[in-house]
Amino acid sequence: MTDNKKPQAPQESRELTRRNVVVAGTGAVAAVGLGGAFAANAFAGENGGRRETPAAGESSGESCYRLTSEAVEGPYYIDADKIRRDITEDREGIPLTLALKVIDSETCRPIRNAAVDIWHCDASGVYSGYENQGSGGGGGPAPTGEPPTGTPTGAPPSGGPGGGGGGHQEPTDDTRYLRGTWHTDRHGHVTFKTVFPGWYQGRCVHIHVKVHVDGEWTDAGYEGGHTCHTGQFFFDEESVLASAEVAPYSANTTTRTTLTEDTIYDQSGTQGGLLRLKYDKRHIARGVRGSITVGVDPDETHDGQDAPPQPSASASPSASAS
Repeated sequence: MTDNKKPQAPQESRELTRRNVVVAGTGAVAAVGLGGAFAANAFAGENGGRRETPAAGESSGESCYRLTSEAVEGPYYIDADKIRRDITEDREGIPLTLALKVIDSETCRPIRNAAVDIWHCDASGVYSGYENQGSGGGGGPAPTGEPPTGTPTGAPPSGGPGGGGGGHQEPTDDTRYLRGTWHTDRHGHVTFKTVFPGWYQGRCVHIHVKVHVDGEWTDAGYEGGHTCHTGQFFFDEESVLASAEVAPYSANTTTRTTLTEDTIYDQSGTQGGLLRLKYDKRHIARGVRGSITVGVDPDETHDGQDAPPQPSASASPSASAS
């Protein structure tokens, strides 16, 4: 049940847990806004802001009522660690503004006060909180000592290239760059500032996302509720190839998995999490703006444990869940 008291505005870097999410008042978020450019691009004003401008080959009805694909959580999620919209910290890379709109896929109405988490690797493929895993879990320190002999016992390790296995791993350090939580405004909008992600073994370039709803917003935080969506956002090949020509991405020598080879992306375009990107194709280093409408079923629970990886022709299964 939602508290009618107006929540106090937080400091953006305040740490919190999933059940103690301190949020800004409605007025503070409205002041941030997404700007007329995104509103015009993402939603047709003639339709009262209810329908997304369809991509080529889509009707407006299809884009409005589709559920966005669920995906596995991956091993590197840290539960609502920081409330902030600018998650860049000290990471170098191409500036990325990520503009999201969260809607009810049944009614197309915006979902307000949803808590949205995003997290992704840096330009070299490293996740904060797991720096000793190296590039996406595949570039950690080499083993030392004599190799084991005899028949192995116990459960197999969940690590490996790309952080495979899908099971959650506890953080190994206190770094928290490229992670953040914020909440949607009354129009369902939320915007993050970050950098264009890099890549690591077995995965294409992507950003993780969770949407939490039905909690109670109070002066103390966010109580109850559930995760109605766990997914990933993806970048088209043209943009990734352009980023690879720019430092520090150009120093990433890890073999890159393409969008069509990826084991998580379901090849369904916007429905599968493919971002709409805007940037100067001659100067991508100046910055990229990505936008997408996320259609969710607020009555369902999808915590990332119920979405098996999609089959793929070439990506390694051990890398399919990060």
